[in-house]
Amino acid sequence: MMNPMVKDVMSTQVVAVRRDATFKEMAATLRRYRVSAFPVIDEHQKVIGVVSEADMLAKEALADPGVIGGLLHHRDVRKAGGQTAGDLMTHPAVTVRPEDSVEHAAHLMYTLRIKRLPVVDGGGGLVGVISRADVLAVYDRTDEQIREDITDQVILHDLLEDPRQFAVTVEAGVVTLQGNPETAALGHEIVRKVRHVPGVVAVRDRLSYPDGAPVVTAPLF
Repeated sequence: MMNPMVKDVMSTQVVAVRRDATFKEMAATLRRYRVSAFPVIDEHQKVIGVVSEADMLAKEALADPGVIGGLLHHRDVRKAGGQTAGDLMTHPAVTVRPEDSVEHAAHLMYTLRIKRLPVVDGGGGLVGVISRADVLAVYDRTDEQIREDITDQVILHDLLEDPRQFAVTVEAGVVTLQGNPETAALGHEIVRKVRHVPGVVAVRDRLSYPDGAPVVTAPLF
């Protein structure tokens, strides 16, 4: 499973609400489905925003901001008085496409501190949702599956090198590379590509570089 895409791991069973959904309806939906956020859609099933637990918490926590009111962002104060999904939602929504890489979705989640992302088609229509758990599912691979991807896909197919000149071992997702690449550039390219193989936790670079090139241990990030 090289370069998994969002569509490979996303859920198509999506809990969404309309713009006019009331606060009580949304609270009940959160409790019923045990989700931390849900997309807000219009009459054409297009995503127009996202309501999260944090958005709804603002109403309870900031209903009477008092002294701290002056320290709050205007948006937070507005949400404290919100009554519908349209009032509370964050918009525009941060979304991904089914053809986007899981790595891209993970980057957005990490950078923006988002737990779930709506997945939309070319017209903005809701087709799924991807969560942090879905992203982490790419690590649910056996060591042998990871090793096969490295030898067959990375070394043989992508770089057109004979896998027999390299020793590739994988233990608990940690890859150790040994061998003698013809050039330092080739060795570094192998390490770079291996880092992005789904399921790889870290890469231990034990390649014997020509011309005294340094040995580098490359973590996943």
